[in-house]
Amino acid sequence: MMSRTVGTLFEAQRRLVAERRLSFDPAARKDALEALRRAILAHEGQIIAALAQDFGKPEAEVLLTEILPVLSEIRLAQRRVKAWARDRRVGVTLTTMGTSARIRREPRGVCLIIAPWNYPLNLALGPLVSCLAAGNSAIVKPSELTPATSAVIAKIIASAFDPDLVAVAEGGVETSTELLALPFDHIFFTGSPEVGRIVMTAAAKHLSTVTLELGGKSPVIVGPGADLAKAAEWITFGKLTNAGQTCIAPDHLFVHEDIRDAFLPLLRARIARVIDKGPMAGIISPRHAGRLETLLREAEAAGAKVTRERTGGEGSFAPALVSAITPEMRLDQEEIFGPILPVIPFRDLSAVLARINARPKPLALYVFEKDQAFIDQAIGSTSSGGVGVNLTVLHYSHEGLPFGGVNHSGHGAAHGEWGFLAFSHQRAILQNRFSPLGMIFPPWTGGKLRLIRLAKRLIGGGVSGKS
Repeated sequence: MMSRTVGTLFEAQRRLVAERRLSFDPAARKDALEALRRAILAHEGQIIAALAQDFGKPEAEVLLTEILPVLSEIRLAQRRVKAWARDRRVGVTLTTMGTSARIRREPRGVCLIIAPWNYPLNLALGPLVSCLAAGNSAIVKPSELTPATSAVIAKIIASAFDPDLVAVAEGGVETSTELLALPFDHIFFTGSPEVGRIVMTAAAKHLSTVTLELGGKSPVIVGPGADLAKAAEWITFGKLTNAGQTCIAPDHLFVHEDIRDAFLPLLRARIARVIDKGPMAGIISPRHAGRLETLLREAEAAGAKVTRERTGGEGSFAPALVSAITPEMRLDQEEIFGPILPVIPFRDLSAVLARINARPKPLALYVFEKDQAFIDQAIGSTSSGGVGVNLTVLHYSHEGLPFGGVNHSGHGAAHGEWGFLAFSHQRAILQNRFSPLGMIFPPWTGGKLRLIRLAKRLIGGGVSGKS
């Protein structure tokens, strides 16, 4: 936690926002992004060491899932921020002839970014890139569950920015509660749906806008025509990256009965190969590991069959495939958030889609199949934040796609221009040039009424309802 209170930081940032509304232009924003880029690279070794300390993330995973995504966001924003910030011209309508219309993308103001523990650097600094590109100031609240990474984030931001522009507020629930009591112009939260409700409730007190990146039980469908080897590779990648502690990780697996016996040995072999060839990230805490073990024990006691793969090393959690699960099991109800993968055989795709639609809308849906009609039916009959076809989790990395959930899995979108828009207000500006509308201003004479009726016919057409 910084020596200045969060209230003092907030007020200082609010004053600066008002002062620099015109001066923090795209060029200044690019400079701020460059300062962030340089600070990340200067602290790369500390980032890698901190994430290894917090929960055993291998260096390759840190580079691939924490550092590279943020650097990529910075690179894109630096190249595109001028175009993103430019006013958008809008054509006139019949009733607004003689005017000019434009949309100005303006900063929202002082923003709060609350980051989770599972990707603590990426999900703190990635939104910050969008926030700065849009011209805002920010207070960043890292997760207290990754204290080493939180400390490095504080160093990175302190080395790159004046606290009146960007500051870090470290601490636990008390700090989050204190921050959420302030009237931020926008709040960007990444975390669980349960905490998302708390954030949304707090934001409502000030009518602050929010972006909520949440989660849910992202299903995978493996159809009868899927490339089974590729499906095994992609599902393993999505499930074991960060030990399954990913909001868009495959949560459960629907496998067509015709290919189940051929597919499962491939999946198990791929999991074993990944474990044998390199280290896995650990589970964030003994409490979280205990929860996963409890889910397995409860499912097994209720009749599920659990197949554990050998562990990936000290501190890691042995991946498990689970069959014969039932809707009453917590494993089938809660987001798993770990390297446990229930496998559910199916014959009729419609039954699978009905089961998916009976639950809250997931953050991601994955479909493995060669038949386009099968793929189209799965996508067209469901709703989810995003879709991966013959791949998992990679859609997160496409900066031209919006990343976000729907309802239970999130509100709003992030990444690239979509992230820029999340932190921007779309201000409508209509300027009078030579509008003839004054011809029909009150008092309402018969001639003016005829002009209004003429306009109605031109716009609405059809037969007049006046008898």
